[in-house]
Amino acid sequence: MKFLLDTHVLLWCLMDDINLSKIAREKVCDENNIVMVSAVSTWEIIIKKNLGKLEVPGDLEPALVKSRFIFLPVYVSHTLAVESLPFIHADPFDRLLIAQCKVEGLTLITHDKNIMKYDDISILWK
Repeated sequence: MKFLLDTHVLLWCLMDDINLSKIAREKVCDENNIVMVSAVSTWEIIIKKNLGKLEVPGDLEPALVKSRFIFLPVYVSHTLAVESLPFIHADPFDRLLIAQCKVEGLTLITHDKNIMKYDDISILWK
């Protein structure tokens, strides 16, 4: 399967956080799965870090490079797909991640209750 990590899930994976659900951890660790990280997430992390809203380990870039995650750039098709999303959630980072999942046919691993209201994308948590 092909997955995209929501930003908080990415951080939980990198920090081996107990908040990561058992099934999410299993899917991320399964070498048969493709696990992707969007440029949207690193952008969100840096913005929130600079605003003082998020504490991030200083070794974020080396940890990302060391991980087996595949990096997903933001394409024009992703940004244009945001227009067709219902306005359930105002967060621009999350809306772009949702659009990327739709365009690329990915399952989003998230714990965000607002994102779970989108019924036209595949979501994993439990």
